[in-house]
Amino acid sequence: MQTTLWIRRLTQIAVVLACCVVALGAYTRLKDAGLGCPDWPGCYGQIGVPKTEEAIQAANEAYPHRPVEAEKAWPEMVHRYFASSLGFLILVISILAWRSRKTEGTSVKLPFILLALVIFQGILGMWTVTLGLFPTVVMGHLMGGFTTLSLLFLLAIIVSGKINPAPFAQANRMLSFTIAGMVILALQIALGGWTAANYAAAVCAELPICQAGWQEQINTSEAFRFWGHGLESKGLRDYEFGHHLSGSAKITIHVAHRIGAIITTVYLGLLLGWMLLGNRPSWIKQIAAVATVILAVQVGLGVSNIVFGLPLAVAVAHNGVAALLMLSLIWMSYSLYKAKGEQRG
Repeated sequence: MQTTLWIRRLTQIAVVLACCVVALGAYTRLKDAGLGCPDWPGCYGQIGVPKTEEAIQAANEAYPHRPVEAEKAWPEMVHRYFASSLGFLILVISILAWRSRKTEGTSVKLPFILLALVIFQGILGMWTVTLGLFPTVVMGHLMGGFTTLSLLFLLAIIVSGKINPAPFAQANRMLSFTIAGMVILALQIALGGWTAANYAAAVCAELPICQAGWQEQINTSEAFRFWGHGLESKGLRDYEFGHHLSGSAKITIHVAHRIGAIITTVYLGLLLGWMLLGNRPSWIKQIAAVATVILAVQVGLGVSNIVFGLPLAVAVAHNGVAALLMLSLIWMSYSLYKAKGEQRG
């Protein structure tokens, strides 16, 4: 019983820590600090950012193409510190789950899936640096962070044991539509990650889609090329600032994200409206109301990014609220799943 309580508490802490990791990752990426430390896992061969004149000089000599910029190196290292702490916490949770595997209600598979995922996340973090912000890896790293947070939140819900809704007739149907909403949102988050990884977030400065003439700029073959960019032939060392792409490719990526945002907003808006109207259980209306508020905030942040020219705080919040929106759908899905199970039983 004591071990189960520790699993519950540590999982709750891990969810909060994962939120911080996702936010710090977004901040690092949006601050163009992804290569603030050109090596891995340290920074210019040190545990922290070089501070003394001698250390900075040695770092600059070792990496002449990437001189020390403390304002970029520190966000990268803080992100690594938090991510490493999260990985250690998930390891502890996995060990405790294994030790209490015979206890009823203890989830063993999910903690070990999380452990495998966070190890792979570490590998992606290394590749992000060693491959020079290769966009496919950067997007994969972002999606891995969202997936880690989502699974931790699901684990926290499961081990809490507090979700036992009464069965109702439309649970199975609502669950199917909610899962579809999660898939749509995940694809939209991936498009957002691809937009950020290719530095295409600011190429369209007008609403609702892009500035006039964007239709003539569509270039999907280059915009969604996930490998084989030919950096050497272009005289580039890395993918920073998206110099490997043409302007039309960046516009195409951004337009895809805008169209995806419209589709996601319409679908989720209709889904949540359907859940809020009619004779529904109170718990469905409560979760749907929370998700509706989060969706409205997310749309407002997306519009603000365009109107105010991608301010850093708004852009980071846009990433964080996307995560909260996914968590609200996970909450709804698990609740509907339990209601469906109770009904079937």
